[in-house]
Amino acid sequence: MNYIEPARQRHESTVRIIAGDVHKALHLEGRVPSVCQALSGPKFLEENHLTLEKREGPPSGQSTTVVFTYRLADEHRATDELQESPLLRLWGIGKEVFESLGGGEAFIRRERERFYQHDEDV
Repeated sequence: MNYIEPARQRHESTVRIIAGDVHKALHLEGRVPSVCQALSGPKFLEENHLTLEKREGPPSGQSTTVVFTYRLADEHRATDELQESPLLRLWGIGKEVFESLGGGEAFIRRERERFYQHDEDV
């Protein structure tokens, strides 16, 4: 985007985006609500490592005059935090166990066969 990366390159901690500027730059007509929704949506925020700090404008929040102020997250810190996640450290923990059982799919297939055989015995 023409706003986020240049701000990162300038080592700025925040960036302000005006909905009308984005609407105009994309040559849209009558799509201001969609632009405002996109600029405040989780996908935009996550993909660009942003935190929406402030949204200024009319109460409807759907105007070319709406100004979004974002805090730029440190991308390296965000990556480090993902690598330090306790849940992600468990990734692949059962690999050797399932390999010793003939693979995960084979294990599940055998368990399903035993499960249904148990129903037939009852």
